[in-house]
Amino acid sequence: MTANSNRFSTYTTTSVGTGSDGKKDDHKRDMWSSMLDSVASGKRLPEKNLLVLGGSVESQRDFLEGLSSNERKSLDRNNHKIPPIANSFALGYTYYNVLDADQEDILARISLYLLTSPAPTFTSLIKPLLTPQSIPNTLIVILLDWSQPWLWMRQLREWLLLLRTVIMSLSLECKETMEEAMISWRDRGRTGGSVNLDGTGVVAAEGDVALPLGPGEWEDALGLPLCVVCQNSERIDYLEKTQGWKEEKFDLVLQYLRTVLLRHGASLIYTTPSMAAPLQSLIHASLGIHSLLKRAPLKANVIDRDKIVVPPNWDSWGKIRVLRDGFDVETVSEGWSIDLDQPFPMTGSDGLNEANYLTNGEMNGTAEPEGSSLVQYEEQVQDTSLDALQLAQGNKDTNRLEVPSVDTQAFLANQLERLEQHKKADEKAGKEHSFAQGATDDMISDHIGPVQFNMGGIQVDADDMVQRLKDRQAYGQSPEFHGIDDESQLEEATPQVDTDTLAKFFGNLMNRKPTAGGNVKT
Repeated sequence: MTANSNRFSTYTTTSVGTGSDGKKDDHKRDMWSSMLDSVASGKRLPEKNLLVLGGSVESQRDFLEGLSSNERKSLDRNNHKIPPIANSFALGYTYYNVLDADQEDILARISLYLLTSPAPTFTSLIKPLLTPQSIPNTLIVILLDWSQPWLWMRQLREWLLLLRTVIMSLSLECKETMEEAMISWRDRGRTGGSVNLDGTGVVAAEGDVALPLGPGEWEDALGLPLCVVCQNSERIDYLEKTQGWKEEKFDLVLQYLRTVLLRHGASLIYTTPSMAAPLQSLIHASLGIHSLLKRAPLKANVIDRDKIVVPPNWDSWGKIRVLRDGFDVETVSEGWSIDLDQPFPMTGSDGLNEANYLTNGEMNGTAEPEGSSLVQYEEQVQDTSLDALQLAQGNKDTNRLEVPSVDTQAFLANQLERLEQHKKADEKAGKEHSFAQGATDDMISDHIGPVQFNMGGIQVDADDMVQRLKDRQAYGQSPEFHGIDDESQLEEATPQVDTDTLAKFFGNLMNRKPTAGGNVKT
């Protein structure tokens, strides 16, 4: 009888983990799990969202380069690949990591969603980006360009109306989250407040009192923090040289922007590619990102016309009035609320970034409401490079990218009519010139009388000589032959010559001999 090859151990699982030793192992396992989870959560990067609206594909790339210049230099030094920018179609996307001052530690990752056109069809692309989790970590950025400052108010209105349409379609939970975010934003960075712009606490000093909201502040809160970036401020000098803009005009543009942005609690900054601007500090602080090693102070600047920085919760009506006397800040603020009460999309609006601009307060045939700040702005800030012909075409859009072409035959018929008119005008002018010349010659002749002079003993009449020269010149310019009929007439008019008689005549001349007296003998 053979033994069973399969052996069964008598050491069962019941003998493992029993007693105090098993409890200690479970406690150690739980302790290590909690430690690993805490380390993993500590290394998880804070996610921030940046919704960039407006501008062109190139200007959005310039904005990203100015915003992440330090991070891109660090990636180049470490031979790391720079994240691509996909913003050529509809809603674009890219990201970058915010590095600390030592360029080693990563503070946060910012995801950028890029949109160039305020078309109503793009609202469905923006809506999924706004969730109860992402709203507290989202910042709206609207890009404007100094190449067309006369379009700024219209572009701002289109983007704000688009955002309002998206926000109104969100869920109730998202709207409640936005209200809580706006309540916290009203105290951030305010003088005497307890919270800095980046969300960190402020060490309160004795006598510091939080200032209440002034007139015109936070009256049209969007539900999301807003920052307006005016790019290419180096073109300010170009406008001053080519279009004759003065300091008063630049101050007027700034006063309009500050007044309307004050209603939304927004910030404002002018940037230029050639100079380092505090753009990073403003955007990162607005997203709640702050360095652990070095704090970059953010100061307001409304003196240097190409380096303007207006942080949120810093401005007021009093500061706007001080910039230039005569600016009616109350009327502009109330007029902007009227502009935002318009439906979206606007009637006849094509959703292009380059808004259709007219100086008579109309938009593609749609009259603007009475008291509109947009109309006041466009009446005072105009593109003076437009010539008189474009300004005369009040019922046509002079800034459209596409111009309908005229039919070829209609164009040629129009040109033919113009050529005929020019021809008639030239003929009339030629006749008048010849008549005037003839009358002038007659007057001169009558005045000085006949001119005669002696040439080689012969008395010559100058007028007769000039007339003969004219006749000879006219005869010389006439055609040499007048056709076959003229030649036949000449042949008929010429008498026939007898060749035999001529031959006999010349033969007799040759045979004649001279005589002694010199006479010829026939």
